[in-house]
Amino acid sequence: MEEYPSKLLQNAVEQFASLPGVGRRSAMRFALQLLKWEKAEAENFGRAFIELCREIKYCKTCFNISDKEECEICSNPHRSDRIICVVEDVRDVMAIEGTQQYRGKYHVLGGIISPMDGVGPADLNIDELVQRVENTSVEEIILALSTTMEGDTTNFYLYKKLKDSEARISTIARGISFGDELEYADEITLGRSITNRVPYEGTLSR
Repeated sequence: MEEYPSKLLQNAVEQFASLPGVGRRSAMRFALQLLKWEKAEAENFGRAFIELCREIKYCKTCFNISDKEECEICSNPHRSDRIICVVEDVRDVMAIEGTQQYRGKYHVLGGIISPMDGVGPADLNIDELVQRVENTSVEEIILALSTTMEGDTTNFYLYKKLKDSEARISTIARGISFGDELEYADEITLGRSITNRVPYEGTLSR
């Protein structure tokens, strides 16, 4: 086991190393870099994460993260209430917004169905989506989940739950390769996939 000259340094390294994709060497660099900062800079750095955890809210309508009870997208009168784009998490909202090709609203599931990871429909914001569709004049639901096995499983589950509604159900065009996640798609490809979306029913026979 690696020896540390300070328990405080060891604790900081372990906290950084707990982040996805951060190895212990990178964690050590981060911790040592903090020691080079002015105390005020380091305190501002730490305070940003404390405030994030304490103050962040989830939009009461779409479950996007927000500083207020309702996110800026849901409260924007220039965004269409008649189109809902269903995504896995906030990273996908940010990716789609980056294309500037979509002017509807969103519904963030908070994950996708993945039995291997112990995530089932009850763990996601699916019932809230169904209620939202039932209680509003939604004309189209865009299923914009990652083109993975889990994403396709979730798409099919949502289709079965929503197919009897009056809204048409579409999915992003397969400009995104199978196995890809939306957040890693380039903006042009993702924008075209949103713009050229297709009826979900048409994908079932493929």
